[in-house]
Amino acid sequence: MRQELPKSVSKYSSSPVFDQDSVPQALRKEHRTKPGVWAKAIVSEGPIDFVLESEPDAPITIQAGNFAIAEPEVPHHVNVTGPVKFQLEFYREEK
Repeated sequence: MRQELPKSVSKYSSSPVFDQDSVPQALRKEHRTKPGVWAKAIVSEGPIDFVLESEPDAPITIQAGNFAIAEPEVPHHVNVTGPVKFQLEFYREEK
């Protein structure tokens, strides 16, 4: 998993802030970004587990104040086990 976004991408969209009750079911099951789209999950309260489908037994716990980056088209999902607040930002190559 990457720890930073490529310098060639820029933010074009963001989600609402999700909490443990409002996390869409689609994020809790396998999904992926579109070709050329990067997602950054930014946690502001509590932890989430970021799970790459290629490594389901090795979730990456993202604590408040940190983030995870999903590369384009890489299958992943999130697990929420308690109180949390996080937001997704979406990036793509500048045109």
